[in-house]
Amino acid sequence: MALDPLATVADLQARGLTVAPEEEALAGTFLEEASAAVREAAGVPISETTSTVTLEAPDNSPWLTLPGPPIQSVSAVTIDGWTVTDYKLRSHQLWRPGGWQLGSEPSEVQLTQLHGLPTVPADLVGLVCRIAAAVLVHHRAQPDGEGLAAKDIRSERIGDYAVSYGDSGRITDIELPEYLREQLAARFGGGVAVVRSR
Repeated sequence: MALDPLATVADLQARGLTVAPEEEALAGTFLEEASAAVREAAGVPISETTSTVTLEAPDNSPWLTLPGPPIQSVSAVTIDGWTVTDYKLRSHQLWRPGGWQLGSEPSEVQLTQLHGLPTVPADLVGLVCRIAAAVLVHHRAQPDGEGLAAKDIRSERIGDYAVSYGDSGRITDIELPEYLREQLAARFGGGVAVVRSR
């Protein structure tokens, strides 16, 4: 199941960007792409969702770190297909007194978790809106599609027009700079990829 974008067209408009009715679908697409980029950098879905995950059981540890924090609740926990209920959720980890290995061979833990934030933080809504707005503005400037490509302008001269482009390695405005990716990963803790959402 696909997650809703972290921001809406109404959020764009609340920040002063006028979106014409014929642009709403396009703006929605840009918001989805910007949301995906932010989620990928954070390493978590950010918004609240229910996921079923399968993890390798840790050796000789009663703690199992769960992906996609913050974790709100956990249910339907199995180890190699056997249901277990003697666990506690603490600090985005599951604790089980006997550990997570059933025997001497590696075990697999499957569980369903409710995780993410019930409300997307305002700063992330704003970030997604700024990314989508930049792409929309570039699209408006070059409706033939050329405006979708990121351009790293290093210098520009008006008399006998000249322009120099740098090579930032970016393909589009939706690609997040490394410092922002690092901030998002640190803020949300990243984690193991979620195997399946429902």
